[in-house]
Amino acid sequence: MATVSPRWNYTLHLPHDPRAPGIARGALRLILAAHEMPEATATAELLATELLTNSHRHTRGPYALRVCPALTVDGVRVAVWDTDPRVPPGFARPNPPPALDTEHGRGLPLVQACADATGASVLRELGASRGGKLLWAECGGGAGAW
Repeated sequence: MATVSPRWNYTLHLPHDPRAPGIARGALRLILAAHEMPEATATAELLATELLTNSHRHTRGPYALRVCPALTVDGVRVAVWDTDPRVPPGFARPNPPPALDTEHGRGLPLVQACADATGASVLRELGASRGGKLLWAECGGGAGAW
């Protein structure tokens, strides 16, 4: 009799601390190794880094990393939640790359260029919910153990 692995997902809640994105990247590497997805690791780590850093730089509250199987490709979805409900303009629609002498503004165009799919959800505050937004990106990674 064949068995089917259950769908999986992991959520890591992070404080607003400059070390949090690095801790989340380490957790992401462990998760993808456990699910035998080495092909997705480099791209997923880049996507997560950009989304986590954006949350850290532009919000004041906690944020979270969620990792689960991708819905649109055979790979992984990385999503970052934070308390600010505003979706960055560069994420909602493709923008031209920033000028060469600009210090910031390359992260979200990089996410769009490297991801197979991206999306955003604005979350309303209901009951125990904190509201905010969820930005996600998917990348292929071959067949994993799911």
